[in-house]
Amino acid sequence: MYFEPTKFEHLLGTPGFSDQILKNHFTLYQGYVANTNKLVEKIIALSDSKQTATLEFAELKHRLGWEFNGMRLHELYFQNLSKNPVPPDENSALYKKITAQYGSLKEFEEYFRATAAMRGIGWAVSYYDKQSDFIFTCWINEHDVGHLTGCVPILVADVFEHAYLTDYGLKRADYLDSFFKAIGWKAVEQRFAP
Repeated sequence: MYFEPTKFEHLLGTPGFSDQILKNHFTLYQGYVANTNKLVEKIIALSDSKQTATLEFAELKHRLGWEFNGMRLHELYFQNLSKNPVPPDENSALYKKITAQYGSLKEFEEYFRATAAMRGIGWAVSYYDKQSDFIFTCWINEHDVGHLTGCVPILVADVFEHAYLTDYGLKRADYLDSFFKAIGWKAVEQRFAP
């Protein structure tokens, strides 16, 4: 096994997220880890047997981005949630950057929510680009499409329906309210390194 699933059971009991939806989400995440391991194993086997010019090898290589990014995006998402969230540190480099770029944390949140509330399924991800010293908030429609090369994901929200439908039905805005109340800003601040 190349990748071990991270345990996120400590999130059970997080306000705004039923244990049922979290357990289902953890199971979905574990599927991404298992599929990533299977793909890596098959790709290595085909490479070792000199079958890299086959359609099977090409298809597995194409599929790897979907499964691997699905695994990592879920890890980032769960890591930036907290059962006992603490507000962002106003003295942190991230807080200072957000307020300098957006005017306030509230305006950053409104911008992030606008992205996360767009029609469709996918992810809302705020990335930090060191080269331009800019925070971008992007819509990621598919796990393997739309990422900004060289940028660091600092805040990740899963807006696929599996993340909220059981608890909120079609009320994504209500889910986003709970998401923002459960952000573990320490984890987000640690990802940001200017």
